[in-house]
Amino acid sequence: MNSCLYTASVMHHRLQPQKHWFSYNVYMFYIDLDELPELCRKYWMISHNRFNFFSFREKEHLQLPADKPDTTRTTREHITAWLHENGMELGEGKIMLLTNLNVLGYNFNPVSFYYCFDSSGMPLCCVAEVSNTFREMKPYLLGPDQLDKGVFTLRTAKYFYVSPFIDHDVDFHFQLRIPGRKLEISIDDYKNGQRFFITQLMGDKVPLGNRVLLWYTIRFPFITGKVMLLILWNALLLWRKKIPWHSKAANQHLQKNVYKKHIPR
Repeated sequence: MNSCLYTASVMHHRLQPQKHWFSYNVYMFYIDLDELPELCRKYWMISHNRFNFFSFREKEHLQLPADKPDTTRTTREHITAWLHENGMELGEGKIMLLTNLNVLGYNFNPVSFYYCFDSSGMPLCCVAEVSNTFREMKPYLLGPDQLDKGVFTLRTAKYFYVSPFIDHDVDFHFQLRIPGRKLEISIDDYKNGQRFFITQLMGDKVPLGNRVLLWYTIRFPFITGKVMLLILWNALLLWRKKIPWHSKAANQHLQKNVYKKHIPR
């Protein structure tokens, strides 16, 4: 079985205009999308599109088209179609998804990563599926030209409302190592050529198992809710530090190629 878990730590470090740092421990699933039926049979705590301790729900990931998503297609089918639209052909290749599963009916994924491999098992590309608290999402493609020594690297304009304390048109700098024994991911923010925000996700591989899943529900209770609470709490701290705040309704022209788009009233 290709699917597994990663126990990891997330670190955020703002350098400007004022310093702000925090970190927290998480775990993430690394799922071979073709193994979903087997995972649900083998592990009683995991389900597909229905309630359980952990559930993979297609609707919580990228769905095409943007204006009226086709809910009859699987996540694999949607990602394969999106790659085709962007000049990449997956064919019979494999998609490994690094993500949070729905926990007891609730989920929030700040970012999920689709690591795509061709039919011979060679890495083809990676799709970073970034989400905000409005449940909007935007995919970023890192292709074979961005792969060197097992790391996908890309610097690109964000053009997405992720945080009210960061401009829409800053640059994302992705450095995404293909997961193995270790998990090593960084996404930094740049403005006017200067790095001002650092994000790192570092972890260790853990084999899947019913006992492991049960233990993680105790060790990390309601992990997806914890992530959302930490986002809101640190937003309050940034507001108290008088970090400039950007409205969701402002600068709609800088929010490009967004899926599940939310229009503020």
